[in-house]
Amino acid sequence: MLGTPALSVPTAAVDATTAGGAASFAWLMVALPLLGAAVLLLTGRRSDRWGHWLGVLASGGAFVVGLLVVLQMIGLDPAERVMDLHLFTWLPVGELTVDAGMRLDPLSMSFVMLVTFVGTLIHVYSVAYMEHDVDRRRFFAYLNLFVAAMLVLVLADSYVLLFVGWEGVGLASYLLIGFWNFRTDYAVAAKKAFVMNRVGDLGLLLAMMTMFAAFGAVDFDSVFAGAAGASQGLLTAIGLLLLLAACGKSAQFPLQAWLGDAMAGPTPVSALIHAATMVTAGVYLVVRSAPVFDGAPAAQLVVVIVGAITLVFGAVVGSAKDDIKKVLAASTMSQIGYMMLAAGLGPVGYAFAIFHLITHGFFKAGMFLGAGSVMHGMDDQVDMRRFGGLSKYMKITWLTFGAGWLAIIGFPGLSGYWSKDLIIEAAFVGEGWRPWVFGTVTLLAAGLTAFYMSRLFFMTFHGKERWTPTREGGEQHPHEGSALMTVPMIILALGSVGLGAVLAAGDTFVTWLEPSIGHVEHHDPVLPIPVIIGATLALVAVGVFLAWRQYAASTVPVEAPRGSVLTRAARRDLYQDAVNEGVFMRPGQYLTRGLVYADSAVVDGAVMGLARGTSGTGGVLRRLQTGYIRSYAAIMLVGVVAALVVVLASRG
Repeated sequence: MLGTPALSVPTAAVDATTAGGAASFAWLMVALPLLGAAVLLLTGRRSDRWGHWLGVLASGGAFVVGLLVVLQMIGLDPAERVMDLHLFTWLPVGELTVDAGMRLDPLSMSFVMLVTFVGTLIHVYSVAYMEHDVDRRRFFAYLNLFVAAMLVLVLADSYVLLFVGWEGVGLASYLLIGFWNFRTDYAVAAKKAFVMNRVGDLGLLLAMMTMFAAFGAVDFDSVFAGAAGASQGLLTAIGLLLLLAACGKSAQFPLQAWLGDAMAGPTPVSALIHAATMVTAGVYLVVRSAPVFDGAPAAQLVVVIVGAITLVFGAVVGSAKDDIKKVLAASTMSQIGYMMLAAGLGPVGYAFAIFHLITHGFFKAGMFLGAGSVMHGMDDQVDMRRFGGLSKYMKITWLTFGAGWLAIIGFPGLSGYWSKDLIIEAAFVGEGWRPWVFGTVTLLAAGLTAFYMSRLFFMTFHGKERWTPTREGGEQHPHEGSALMTVPMIILALGSVGLGAVLAAGDTFVTWLEPSIGHVEHHDPVLPIPVIIGATLALVAVGVFLAWRQYAASTVPVEAPRGSVLTRAARRDLYQDAVNEGVFMRPGQYLTRGLVYADSAVVDGAVMGLARGTSGTGGVLRRLQTGYIRSYAAIMLVGVVAALVVVLASRG
């Protein structure tokens, strides 16, 4: 179902305490993983033997509570599915009073289900993946902290509380990316992610300040009510500031440079944070702020443009990388570009953005875990040019990764086919030049996605074996991990295959989200839907064929060839780091050095000059104080003579 642009009017919230049931205990969703993190961090080495299982139970407990809340919502009328759970008065400061509370609605609970279900599977996988790490207990503490912070972010009923979760996932991401911080490059990668996210955070802070200045409040209900009568200029300013925050957290242009480096962390971190949850927070922020963006068409257009640029940017970079995790990172950036583009389309795309976000969380997390399985079986190597032929030795990884691959390229019937193709169709809805431009971009990106993901799949699992010796100089012996690793991969693969069809049946998911984002009326795109579907599948087929011809049917060189100018640029992330260094870092350094020089030469110079002048004057005057009576008498004589001269001169 596609829709015409219309104002998004969320359903009015009811009191969760009055509603009773599981909703009144929703606070446990945050409390359980937060308690797990606290116990694991405070007990230290005493919990090394069992701490990882406590982390799994804490995340699993949050999922069970969330599932009970969702089941309760399903039994309610749509008008009763938006509930507020008041926790306590948090900030009673002058004119600003902020209550800590939870917004329980289909939008937030969809995220809760994704975060806790996929997160719990990743916790289980990590038990085996991190088995030999001496700091495994601390790793699970950080995972629990991340889950708790992410749940605060999506369950908050105000922008201020959302910001607490926003900063919490930023902290947890920093800790997890730099978990092996004894390696300098890993520590630098964590710092890079932290700093770039702080740039986005400034946008969210300024947006909240603007909201308070305009509406006198920062809770969702007050802001959305005020947005209905606010000027377009004000809403555009708020929308652009929120977009800046979203770009930082979701690695969207121009704040995308940190995501590839974030692959420094253990692979389960990439699956949890950089595929399924944290990097999608920016999409959540835009969709949650729908009443603001609906009143700011200019801001919506910028959101679409940012999504379109990032969509192509990530696809081009992913087509040239040889590091299996960095290809998946570029793919994540690109797929979130799809979601951001859909969110910028307004009511016509909000539901489709979240739909693709949910399905993407399954197949991308599954592929990241598959990459971890390959690394586990190949002595931690990540260079796909050193793989090949692994399908014969790692059948489960091959099958589960293949399910994710087919899902992300949009193979008919699989999850990505139902969610991504709806975004492509929605991009063709509208008037004037926009549907033709943005629709064409989404179509071409579908072909690029098919190419670079097929390239990854064929280079890793098919073709001739290109294995190199292990770090100890021995032969490679690829093998599957234990059931703790393979079972989560199988479950995620099942979601990659069937979840999209389940949610798409009868517009189930779109209807489910209506209380949160409003109802959308049906409208057709500028091209017939069969034509769009046919063009999409044709481009996907071309992308798969080109990848098969070059990376499965042909010999893959162990050393990367020089390649074209575009290929070399893509290997260097299209020079994003060089641009950031030239535009921001170097001028910042020069400005800092200039200010230091000015402080030293001007400010310190003036102060020290005054001090030296005072000291010098004192030194001169000190010579007059000799202690001899004849000297003082001589000075007095000179003074008397000078006085007489002045008097006589004045009379003459």
